[in-house]
Amino acid sequence: MSVLGWIFFGLITGFIASKIVSNQGQGCLLNIALGLVGAVVGGALFAALGDQVFLQFDLKSMFVAIIGAVVVLVLYHALTGRRPLR
Repeated sequence: MSVLGWIFFGLITGFIASKIVSNQGQGCLLNIALGLVGAVVGGALFAALGDQVFLQFDLKSMFVAIIGAVVVLVLYHALTGRRPLR
């Protein structure tokens, strides 16, 4: 996937994850970073569970990245003491 593809993928997954956790977006750049970090965390989680995750732009990869981004956001809110807005 190209760099622009990764940016677009991160933007979409970060936005969806931030909407799931706090019902508001984190901003364009933070959504991109959240989506990319979420892809790495989600890939590690699913690999630990024995599932193979490929670096492609498909629904399975997006699901894995969203799960990872939600985990990152929940941990962030737990560590900083901030409560997600609902």
